[in-house]
Amino acid sequence: MEENFEKLALETAGPVAEEAVEENAARISEEIAEEEAIKAAQDEENALDKNVRLLSPARMVARRFFRSKLSIVGLVIIVALIIFSWLGPVVYNRWGEIEYDNGGRVDCDTAEVTVYDDDGSEYTFTQVVESSQPVNKLAPMNGDHILGTDVQGMDVFTRLMYGGRISLSISFIAVFAVTFLGVLFGGIAGYFGKKVDEVIMRICDILMCIPSLPIMLIVGTLFDSWHIDPQYRIYLLMLFLTFISWPGTARLVRGQILFLREQEYMVAAEAMGFSTSRKIFKHLVPNVLPQLIVSMTLSLGSMILSEATLSYLGLGVQAPYAAWGTMINIVTEDPNVMANYFNVWIPPGLCIILAVLGFNFIGDGLRDALDPKARR
Repeated sequence: MEENFEKLALETAGPVAEEAVEENAARISEEIAEEEAIKAAQDEENALDKNVRLLSPARMVARRFFRSKLSIVGLVIIVALIIFSWLGPVVYNRWGEIEYDNGGRVDCDTAEVTVYDDDGSEYTFTQVVESSQPVNKLAPMNGDHILGTDVQGMDVFTRLMYGGRISLSISFIAVFAVTFLGVLFGGIAGYFGKKVDEVIMRICDILMCIPSLPIMLIVGTLFDSWHIDPQYRIYLLMLFLTFISWPGTARLVRGQILFLREQEYMVAAEAMGFSTSRKIFKHLVPNVLPQLIVSMTLSLGSMILSEATLSYLGLGVQAPYAAWGTMINIVTEDPNVMANYFNVWIPPGLCIILAVLGFNFIGDGLRDALDPKARR
């Protein structure tokens, strides 16, 4: 009986056990397939992560900047002008080859002079004034002088390179000085507000009302009366121009800081007890830098024009030193040069145009690249 019962129990439990084994096998297979699917998804995600790179803000700005063809053109122009001005004289330099001698061309001016003696008698003399001219005055373009020479016998191409040094360096110095003063006073006005802001803004209003060109003419006349060295006079004039030009940058910085000082990170900096200088120059000013960079780049073009204008009016660099504006000034002294010697004054004019265009193209490119709303 017991044997029959066990046999009957095995026969009864056999199908149930086989079904349980099959269910377990199916469940294990499903788990293995699910694990393989998860692993495959992870492998695919890792492969995507390797192909996708997260760009830093600086690299994003650089990428947007170099996507603009005008930005690249402007950058190439400015780099070419800098190389031309600073490295050009190493290759081509005719500055020291200018010669003057009494055997060169001599211009004679005659004038009748009338004198009276004590008796009232009248005597008329013919006065002859001889002036020795440079041997190579207004020489044509040739192998010795690529762009010829000017009225003083100086090589135009060499003066063009040395003039670029002065024009570009003065513009850079003036723009950096204007930016420094603007950030300093604009940051103080925007952060402290109230009476400090009121005083600084009224000073800005007064300086912005000053007509710059007439004042520069007066200052240039004073420099003449004080016998200021012509080599340094343009630097003093640009320093004075800097003093009256910083209010625009100060207003830009003040407006940005008035907005930024109410942000959450500034509230946190206030709660942490940071010093005023640290809050202004470490947390506020860096957030204004994109606008400042664009403003500086665009201001470089206007500074070059200002320097050229002052030099053209005779207030800038004086001979034998050269600046692009000074080289164009020669047409006001001798109309014959303007009409017949284009090689003397057109090249510096083209250099001024190229420099202004280059800085403006770079400024436009930076403005688009630093725009936080840009998606491309």
